[in-house]
Amino acid sequence: MNDLLATPPFEDVREYLQFVHEKISSSSMVYLVAPSDLEGVLALANLEASCIDSGIRYSRRLIKSKQHIPHGEKEEHEIKKDGLTIIVEPFEDTWEFSELKNEDHIRIVPLSVSIRLGKNKNKRLGALDVVSQCSAIAAMIAPNGSRVRRLRPFAVGGQWLRDSLDNTFDPIHSSIRDVLRDEGSVRVVALPEVEITSSGMIPNLSQTMLRRLKKRWSSMDYESRSQAIGELILPTLTDKSVSTPRLEELFWHRLLVGTQKMDIYSQINEAKNVWPTDENLTKSHSGAILKNLISNGTLFD
Repeated sequence: MNDLLATPPFEDVREYLQFVHEKISSSSMVYLVAPSDLEGVLALANLEASCIDSGIRYSRRLIKSKQHIPHGEKEEHEIKKDGLTIIVEPFEDTWEFSELKNEDHIRIVPLSVSIRLGKNKNKRLGALDVVSQCSAIAAMIAPNGSRVRRLRPFAVGGQWLRDSLDNTFDPIHSSIRDVLRDEGSVRVVALPEVEITSSGMIPNLSQTMLRRLKKRWSSMDYESRSQAIGELILPTLTDKSVSTPRLEELFWHRLLVGTQKMDIYSQINEAKNVWPTDENLTKSHSGAILKNLISNGTLFD
């Protein structure tokens, strides 16, 4: 695996995440806490996998889903005295890492970062989500861990779930995606190359045109493919519910792992679609998804 901390989105928070890694690695017991939401599970899975791979003693606690906490209220957390408590808070406001007081526990929240792009190194501000942070921390704790490597393709999942791509180009998402591609964790392919996709992600998509394109795709050159995708995407542009940057990812930058038939974005969408709304079911469902993620590296069997 390549070093996420060496990439532009992590430049501002590199030392802070190294500090978190050192705290975890030096603890005799780690208590992991996260909400029973997909964002919490994706982040928690990385930390749990790294603890298993490196032999660190840990305990996991899944708390209420965001949907079951009244607006304006916050979940109270028990801070353990006999070990390190780590609380994953994917829906917290974006923080400057210097504002976090990590005296008796660690909070993993979205962090404000700057990223410099292009020849002129123009500065763009963004939020680094908790899933990518946990993936980077896990890779430091257990760089050769089989479970950590299995989860690596989902490092981009948190940024994908945030709304930044719904407004404009997200350089943080693109940078993490390219790291995963360059290190071989994923293959970046166009929509016609994905065997199974989640329905409903692209409005006004002609399934008939897509099926025909899939049959011809392997025999087409780059120019023909570009023209065909352009024709396929045209009807979707009339629907403003999905931004152009997100559509570009869905048409040109699907992420496939090994021989898996369903891409990462489709897995995430399917998981979101079936997430329980019943408070009595969210914790058990989250636990089952977490187990499958760590064991198999997928959101579904």
